Amino acid sequence: MGFMGDRSTLLETGRFVRTETEEGTAAAGVAHPAEDGKGTALTTAVTTADALAETETETEASSDVELEARHRGPADKGDPGAMSVLGALLLRRGDLDGAEPYLRGATAAGDRAAANNLGVLLLQRGYPEDAAGWWRVAAVAGSAPAAHALGRHYRERGDEPAAEYWLRQAAESGHALGAYALADVLEHRGHDGAERWYRQAAEQGHREAAYRLARILRARERTEAEQWYRQAAARGHRRAALHLGTLLEARGELKEAGRWYLTSAKQGEARAACALGFLLRDAGDEESAAAWWLRAAQDGDGNAANALGALHAARGEPQTAEKWYRAAMDAGDHNGAYNLALLCAAQDRTAQAEQFYRRAAYAGHREAANALAILLLQGGDAAGAEPWFSKAAEAGSVDAAFNLGILFASRDDDRTALKWYERAAAAGHTDAALQVGIALVRDGEERAAERHLRCAAGGGSAEAAFRLASLLESLAPPPEPPALGAPVAAAKTESEEWYERAAEQGHRRAQVRVGMLAAGRGELGVAARWYREAAEAGSRNGAFNLGLLLAREGSEPEAALWWTRAAVAGHGRAALRLGLLAARHGDLAEGQKWCARAMELGPAEVSQRAAKLRDALAEELSA
Repeated sequence: MGFMGDRSTLLETGRFVRTETEEGTAAAGVAHPAEDGKGTALTTAVTTADALAETETETEASSDVELEARHRGPADKGDPGAMSVLGALLLRRGDLDGAEPYLRGATAAGDRAAANNLGVLLLQRGYPEDAAGWWRVAAVAGSAPAAHALGRHYRERGDEPAAEYWLRQAAESGHALGAYALADVLEHRGHDGAERWYRQAAEQGHREAAYRLARILRARERTEAEQWYRQAAARGHRRAALHLGTLLEARGELKEAGRWYLTSAKQGEARAACALGFLLRDAGDEESAAAWWLRAAQDGDGNAANALGALHAARGEPQTAEKWYRAAMDAGDHNGAYNLALLCAAQDRTAQAEQFYRRAAYAGHREAANALAILLLQGGDAAGAEPWFSKAAEAGSVDAAFNLGILFASRDDDRTALKWYERAAAAGHTDAALQVGIALVRDGEERAAERHLRCAAGGGSAEAAFRLASLLESLAPPPEPPALGAPVAAAKTESEEWYERAAEQGHRRAQVRVGMLAAGRGELGVAARWYREAAEAGSRNGAFNLGLLLAREGSEPEAALWWTRAAVAGHGRAALRLGLLAARHGDLAEGQKWCARAMELGPAEVSQRAAKLRDALAEELSA
């Protein structure tokens, strides 16, 4: 017998197109499954096409029939090369009985391609160990496809060290499928060498290798990763097209992103259909978005089902929304359970809302855990609410951390409350920053309080803006008296600017304070406007001050109306003013009534003055 492989020739023209899907070359049980989601066990049809690459010597124009006719005569006369080619042709056709004698004959003559294909044939007949024996013979003789097949055989049986050895032989021979399979083994075992072999396979046009390489590079080399995603996507890899679309969308290239999402979606990638739906919705094409979401949801995409639920909920179609939220939940999307709970809560279906909140919360949905805790707290179960607030807060829910602060503050545990407020404030929670600022002011730490109040006020809190203004006003040094003849400065202080911001947001105390500052500058019209705004919103101080301005301007009847509103709301000075007004008009009984009200409301100075006036009115009545 001649040396194995002496008579073999390699196919250079690519006449026999490999039928193997490039995504299906790894062993079963790997950490990263192929795109088609199928198992990756070695199959006979796959290996046949791989092996045929070593046997064919004819041009692409030659047909199988011509090749068979050309080689049958020499094969029947015992020509090893002809037997190898004819056996491979018959094997590919599925004529195992016809192929086997030719392949055995060529193998006996030392043809390594025939040995490889004989292994394929035996595998198809159900003799994997015998197949592996012939692959070993061919691989030792230098057959890269046989080494690849043998490596996959061992990996399928769980012998990864042996698999790695033979796959490395194939890969180092320049075999693209061997390089990919070796990289897959190395990645599965956590070795660093996977990138090198993915790159080698990708450079030879292996689309799954290009996709895997892009995935490895994405964290550190986004530009190169994008190039490999493009290569894989251009070769029909639907997940590569999806990830390429994601990269493009992230940098604002929405039109091209949409094209790749569409390509991927048409190939059956549900996530791409869902992403395309969001792009279309954002572009204002809600109907097209719904169509793609429907397609994705029907393929089991929970995110798309959720989007459909939200769409129908916004349209006022709660029953349809509930159907899709349930579909999302059944697809494993925990947002579906959370949104279903929100829908039930809005319909006062509290028991069902709690059920769905719990389902999402147990699955790790932090906002569901927070909502469940609120629901329990509203039902009086503070003990049951606390652990859910804690779970949500530990998972990163800023609202839950703030709610824990409220819970502990209600128990007078100010230290623990402050800890949770500080945690929420550090994450940007406006109301939490306000509470921290209030606590620090109470503890005399004005400068630290100022920082938190600024954060809260900058976040839009009117109360924080008011308290910041008050703090800045208290910390400001008293103004120096102007020099004789010098003009009075008209510039507003920072505290007044914060008062005005709070006032513009409807903060009644800030409105009163802005009015007072304006009045102090002699801007009575501005002061009256702010007093009236506060008074109409229910501020008794605003009503009282507005009454003072009106009385000064001679509108005493209207002033009395606002003082009455303030006095009824509990303003002692307003009641005293009404008592004085009634006394001046000679209505002594009415004056006594308002004096009694002023004595009741206080403060002490007002009560004393009201008592004196009441006694004087009583003497006059009895005279």
